[in-house]
Amino acid sequence: MKVLVANLGSTSFKYRLYDMENETQLARGGIDRIGEAESSSFVEIGDHREELNSHIADHAEAVRICLDQLTNEEYGCLNSVDEVSGIGFKAVFAGDLSGIRLVDDELLEVMEALADIAPAHNPPYAKAMRQLKKAFPEIPLVAALETAFHETIPESTRRYAVPYEWKELYQVQRWGFHGASHRYIGGRISEILKRDDLKIISCHLGGSNSICAIKDGKSVANSLGMSPQTGLPHNNRVGEFDPFALPIIIRESGKTLEQILEELSSKSGLLGVSGLSGDVRDLEEAAGKGHAKAKLALDLFIAAIRHYVGGYLAALGGADVIVFTGGIGENSQLIRNGVCENMEWAGLLLDQDRNGQVQDESEISSEESQIKIWVVPTNEEIVVARQTVNAISNS
Repeated sequence: MKVLVANLGSTSFKYRLYDMENETQLARGGIDRIGEAESSSFVEIGDHREELNSHIADHAEAVRICLDQLTNEEYGCLNSVDEVSGIGFKAVFAGDLSGIRLVDDELLEVMEALADIAPAHNPPYAKAMRQLKKAFPEIPLVAALETAFHETIPESTRRYAVPYEWKELYQVQRWGFHGASHRYIGGRISEILKRDDLKIISCHLGGSNSICAIKDGKSVANSLGMSPQTGLPHNNRVGEFDPFALPIIIRESGKTLEQILEELSSKSGLLGVSGLSGDVRDLEEAAGKGHAKAKLALDLFIAAIRHYVGGYLAALGGADVIVFTGGIGENSQLIRNGVCENMEWAGLLLDQDRNGQVQDESEISSEESQIKIWVVPTNEEIVVARQTVNAISNS
């Protein structure tokens, strides 16, 4: 069975094609600037890489180009589109319609109705899914909701201290996200350490960020709440924020609630604090040259991560391993060092030499550390591919 996994943005489409018989990646590619005057795309199949620039109107056309590339007579890895058994989507939020689901009208309507919760994610996914259902009705579409992994979190942890009926009436609770990444990390570190009874703190740090407490392979807490704008600061999204600040900002700035929410979801986070960039690489370089706000953004970010790590040590009753993943978690020596600094009291000791020489899956804890520290690249796509196979097989 061959499965295409799609990762969508408002103007982008990235994909990977897997042969699920042996979970081999056959191809990967991506298209940016969809709908703009000139779009850019690339495809990698074996040793072949190709880059193109042309106008691509919408996501359905992007998928057509993808399938044309995969079936290309010269370098393609498919004889025909019929070999694609399903398309899996790392979808974000559909409220009570969580889990792994075949894409149907009910799911799409709910995703569209709840777009306010995930404004950067739900609209492009719902639009693209509708386009694809119409363009390729013979290919099953599967939505792997990011909230699915967190359904095991106890209700006492998921609830907000708001009127009880808000959960039933408005679906207000801590849903948690990045489920595919945390699920992969939980499974992979269990394979590495050859144990399935681990207490794991999974740190997914990248463009968006979350910490997850995992016990015996199940999520018991996640730093993201009702929306992907919550928890840790993100590259340009706010993270934790007191809603009672909103009336003051609206009154004093003259801006509408919608304008303020837009700023909180696109001009805040590390970008907002630094006034420079939401990219940790840029901030590390600038801080090294004396940029005070860049350093403040990094310090704030590290402090927020440590806050959740400490809380999850309490929630788990200690930990066996802390794992760093995502673009920042895998590549930022500075952030890993800052998170683990002065944590000897918790039995957490970083080896500075190992931390500076990370390659792929790497242990970076010292020999004396009671809690293991690992860097493990995540693979959300293979998780979604597996879930897509299961959904199609059980339909």
